[in-house]
Amino acid sequence: MKVLVFLLVLANLLFYAFSAGYFGRPENPDAGRLEQQVEPDKMRLVSHGEAPPANKKTVEPAPVAPVEVAPVPEAEPVAAPAPAPVVEKICLRWEHLPVAEANRLSARIDEKFAAFKQVKRAVAAEGAGWWVYIPPLPGKDEAEKKAGELRQFGVTDYFIIQEAGPSRFAISLGVFSSEKGGQERLAELKAKGVRSAKLNVRPGKESLITLEASGPATDKAALSKAALAIVPKAPAVDCK
Repeated sequence: MKVLVFLLVLANLLFYAFSAGYFGRPENPDAGRLEQQVEPDKMRLVSHGEAPPANKKTVEPAPVAPVEVAPVPEAEPVAAPAPAPVVEKICLRWEHLPVAEANRLSARIDEKFAAFKQVKRAVAAEGAGWWVYIPPLPGKDEAEKKAGELRQFGVTDYFIIQEAGPSRFAISLGVFSSEKGGQERLAELKAKGVRSAKLNVRPGKESLITLEASGPATDKAALSKAALAIVPKAPAVDCK
């Protein structure tokens, strides 16, 4: 046992002496460094005489909060407009009316039943003819004033009716044997700017008018009653 301890101590002394160089050192001081290198072929030169660059920190972008988009409300379906109610229409006719009565009835329809459209048809008796005229004015002064307006439009062939009767202070603009001639005269006057002139059968005992009026059926009874007050001998009939 003592011999073993002695040998261990001796070995340690010899190793220390060798490490301290008591047994001699190699001439090249770097010779031992080659033996101490670990895999020198895998070494890589990073820089030459410069400090290695500092590691750049990766700056991550700040997270963007998602934008909440409000949902677009759906458009409510637009209801189709209700169809307009169908208005039932009727047509009434009065036949064989004297001119004066036909004119009064026509004026009443215009005043009380404006929704009705009127059509007048006249049959001129022999020798009566067709008359282009301006309806009777309230008095002589108004008739003279209207005549002055006609002269400004270049109309000179006229005369003011002075005789007593329903046509007094009317202005006659021409009498024609046919309706066509009266229509041509009326068109000529309107081309000159005369808007108040009318064409009708010339008043006479044998001149008769047929008047038709068409409009809403709801007013049929009221219109028939109003017409009887003006033309009691000519009740209304339905148009055919």
